[in-house]
Amino acid sequence: MSREIWEIMRKLRGDEIELQIAFQCAPLITGLKESNLLNIKKQDYQRMKDIFKESELTIYPLGIHAGKITVFLYHRERLEKFFSGESVLALLHEIGYIDTDLKQVLPVFRTHYQQYLKEKKVFPHEMGLLLGYPIEDVRGFIEHNGCGCLYSGYWKVYRNVPLKKKMFEDFEKAKESVIQLLAEDIDMRLIPVSY
Repeated sequence: MSREIWEIMRKLRGDEIELQIAFQCAPLITGLKESNLLNIKKQDYQRMKDIFKESELTIYPLGIHAGKITVFLYHRERLEKFFSGESVLALLHEIGYIDTDLKQVLPVFRTHYQQYLKEKKVFPHEMGLLLGYPIEDVRGFIEHNGCGCLYSGYWKVYRNVPLKKKMFEDFEKAKESVIQLLAEDIDMRLIPVSY
């Protein structure tokens, strides 16, 4: 993140939830990703829902932990298309899913995610798929138990580092753009793009 954007973030006095959304979800709201996790204070949940009410994004709460709510935000059509890929379906079956329809995966994932937060035992590997991470990196993470990655950014990279670095750079540019728009008093509800 550039120093200029960092200074803008420090000076922003607007709605803190909008800054959190910009910081955590810019790649999603600018159309670069199909989904994202958002961790916010419980009291900001309704404001977040209001921001995305008119957008094409779906809000799926995953649970409350340590005073914060984790929300899975996604563009339904794009994520369903990703989930229909043969390699994604194969990996879902390998990690124990019988029904790979997104509507069936989400409640199971929510349970796995909550168990992981409470017990820290089994990491829910389907998270990488739900977040639209490249299948080769999700597989690499599973096969290497999260170790031995070639690069780390928005996720751990196990193949095709130059492409992933470019993606991460694009995500950072999206973050800076959204923060810049907020600094110019653009309402967050006007920023999410239509896909």
